[in-house]
This record gives sequence, structure tokens and C-alpha cells, in this order.
Amino acid sequence: MTLRSSLSYSPVELKFGTSGRRGEIIHLTPLEIYLNVLAEIEYLQTLPLAEGGVRRGDEFFFACDLRPSSPDLAVAAVEAIREAGMQPVNCGRIPTPALTFYALTQGKGSLMVTGSHIPFNRNGYKLNTSRGELLKHHEGPINEQVAAVRERMYAEAAESSRFNAEGHFKAAPGAMPAETAAAAEMYLDRYTTFFAGRSLAGKRILVYQHSAVGRDLLAEVLRRLGAEVVPAGRSETFVPIDTENIEASQLAAIQSLVDGPYDAVASTDGDSDRPLLLGVNADGTLRFFGGDLLGMVVAEYLGADAVVVPISCNDAIDRGPLAAVTAPKTRIGSPFVIAGMEAAIAEGKKVVCGWEANGGFLLGSDLPTLRALATRDAFLPLLCALFAAGSGTLGELFDRLPARFSRAALLKEFPRATSLKILEQLTPETIGRFFTAELGFGTLDRIDRTDGVRMLFSNGDVAHVRPSGNADELRIYAVADTQARADAIAEAGVAADGILRRLEAFVA
Repeated sequence: MTLRSSLSYSPVELKFGTSGRRGEIIHLTPLEIYLNVLAEIEYLQTLPLAEGGVRRGDEFFFACDLRPSSPDLAVAAVEAIREAGMQPVNCGRIPTPALTFYALTQGKGSLMVTGSHIPFNRNGYKLNTSRGELLKHHEGPINEQVAAVRERMYAEAAESSRFNAEGHFKAAPGAMPAETAAAAEMYLDRYTTFFAGRSLAGKRILVYQHSAVGRDLLAEVLRRLGAEVVPAGRSETFVPIDTENIEASQLAAIQSLVDGPYDAVASTDGDSDRPLLLGVNADGTLRFFGGDLLGMVVAEYLGADAVVVPISCNDAIDRGPLAAVTAPKTRIGSPFVIAGMEAAIAEGKKVVCGWEANGGFLLGSDLPTLRALATRDAFLPLLCALFAAGSGTLGELFDRLPARFSRAALLKEFPRATSLKILEQLTPETIGRFFTAELGFGTLDRIDRTDGVRMLFSNGDVAHVRPSGNADELRIYAVADTQARADAIAEAGVAADGILRRLEAFVA
């Protein structure tokens, strides 16, 4: 009897999303995690070092977020790292960019066990080469290697396999390596070195901690840079914060923590690679700053001469000083942004950066006291914005940007197959049936299909429909001349009887 024929369940294979492999916890057996991680490392071992390859015997760094399921996934990943002939190094529970930065400085591969912001019943991992993130051209060969390893392991005799019928280890795995704090400390040093000589003294910042893995490091770096820090909202239950889809209930929960005068509320998503920044008005109410606008502030602060952003970003970037240095918009996802940054560097640009609508900021160039980090980072944009505000308020800082406002919203548990049918049906002939004058839309000017369907209307409204790359979710991105209008477009999209649900019925 083979291992495959002995399994008491039907395996559900992990798939690539825009940020690694993700799936429902119920399907993330040790066997499934083990064979995928083993295959990905075996693929890295076939690459030249100059292209991100790794060598047997090398150290391979790993970390995980604070989801309850993450430690078990990490155990299976560590066993796969060992099976591949690598030496696993445990960096503890730290932000994804902290792990990535530490590994890249040493030219080594890394793996982060995280589900980022996706719902509590899901998780996954993200593997990096020794040069950075996996890019789109890696996915095909990796999937072939996963298929080969799956076939190899499934064909093993059940009696001699390490795994039982439930996909669990028969014998207890080896002990987890002891944690090292070196990666966390290097991450903090990255910012204290770059901002040396500048101070946030006089600023009072509430750090909304919830279940973010970088919650303590964020508070620490702000303190080291001189700010008064008030940690609040710490949760031992996982809170799935999506920084491009902040719901009213989540804002209300954060608002309830504001018990006095503050200059800002700072936070991140679960694996702390996406920032959440809110200003505090004079009356104590909060003002949310979208990640795409935050990216503009940071790019100007850094003096960028090349900017790469995906098609979903706020088009305010096309109406201000950054328009002259903005590359053609990419598809959504950090691999596409990274490819665009690499192209800009090849053209001789010196200060190259990019970001996504969720605020994750990528630095493609080495600056005099700041090394490049071409993966999503939350700390750099938060800190740059606070320093850029100077003695003024965050509201005053963001009010200097072109007056375009954005909002994103989504429907969860929305089948991807249905989403793809909707994209097919969003043609000039059908768009007017759903994005109507009664809902405030002008006539359709044009459609952009770079990624999803982005609709631009004569009155300046933008509505962009796209399925998530990480979960069964359908998103709508809205841009308009006022925040109220952007909010209204997003709400009209995801309401119970709204545009997306009516499109769902239309394609059924």
C-alpha cells in the first residue's frame, strides 16, 4: 500500500497566491506543508546563487506570526528544511520584512509562516529566495517541482513513510531550534540608523497592537526615535486586519481606545508588512489614510526618482509632482511591483520605490544609510510619514496631496469562478446596467483591464473590480473627488443588494 492509497482524507493542494501559499487550516496537514516546502527549497537548490539559489548545508531562516495555527505549520516546515539538507534558524515571532531583511543581508533563503490578513480559519507561508521574493517566472517551475515531490512521496510505501493516514508525522519531529533575537534587532537598527539625528520627541502615538506580530517592535522603534508611545488594544485572539479594507466596526474599536490627545494611531496587519496609519483630529475623531496616499508621502520624503505602483492605486499620483517619475502601472501584487522596480534600476534610476494600495512599501535602491528592501514593509512608511509631518499634523501633510480619495471594500467567501465570470461580463454594454446614473456614476469613459476591470467615468469616479489573489474574495476599489463619494461607491459595491451581488445574480 502506498502513502497516497493509505490516506483517510482527500488532500486539497496548496495554491500560489500573490503572497505565497495559502489555504484553509483544515487542509494544511503536516504532509501538505512538508512536501510543498521541500519542493520549493529543492527548486531553490537548482538556481545559481546569483539568481537567488541556496546550497545544501546553508542556513535557512524562518519565523512565524501570532496565529494559533502557525507554530504547528512551522514544525512541518522545519522538518522539510532539514530534509532538504539545510540548517533551520529560528528567528522567532517577528514581522515578515524583518525576517526577509535579515536573511537577505546574509544571502540566505527564508520562510515566513503567516496568513497575513486573511480570515482566521486560513493560514499559509511565504518563501523567499536568497535574493528576495519569489517572482512570477518562478511559479511554473516551482509548481512542477511540487508535483514531482508529491508524486515521489505519495508513491512511498505507507509502512515506511514518515506520515500516517491522517497526514501527520508518525513520530514526534525533532526539537525546534532555539530562537535568536538577531533578526528583530537588525530590523530596529535599520530605522534608528536611517533616522539618526531626527526625533519624534513631542509626538504622542497610540500603537494599536491587536494580534500583529510586530506590535512590540513597532512600539519599541517609536520609543527609540523619541515618541511617547501608548500601546493599546492588545489581543491574544487573532484579529484579521486588512489595511486596504478597514471596516466601520474596526475603526470604531480603534476609536474607543483614543482616550486623550494623540498625534497619530499606528498599527499593522497580522504579519506586520502592511501599515495602518490614522490621524487624530482636534475633536479626537480618527482620519484614515489609505496606503496608496501614504506611499506618495513616503516617496516624496525619500526623494524618489522612480516610482512603481499597481493599477489599483489612487490616481492622485498622476496629478502631482510624482507623475513625472511614475512608471506605467503594473498588475496587482508585489512580484509585479518588484519587476517594475528592477526595470527602473536597470535604466539607471537611483531612488526607486513602489507600494501597493494596502500600504506595503518596497524600497528597490540602497540609500546612503538605508539598505534596499524589495518586499512589503510597514515600519518605513509609518515612520517617514510621522517625520514628514514635522511640527504639523498628519491631516495637514496629507491635505497637500492632490484631492483624490479612495476606499476599498470586499465580499468574503465569494467563489473565484463567479468572480471571473463577472469580469468577463463587465463590458461597455453591460457596465451601464449596474454602474448607473441613479448611483451617481457618469458615462463610461474607458476600461482598463491591466488587472481586473477598472472603469473610469466622465465625472471622475473610478470603480475597479478584482478577485483577491489570496482568498475567495471579490474586491472593489473606488476613487473619487471626495472621500464621501469614494465611500459611497465602495458601499454601493458590497451592500447586500449592491452592485457586486447583482452582478453575481446576473452571471449565475
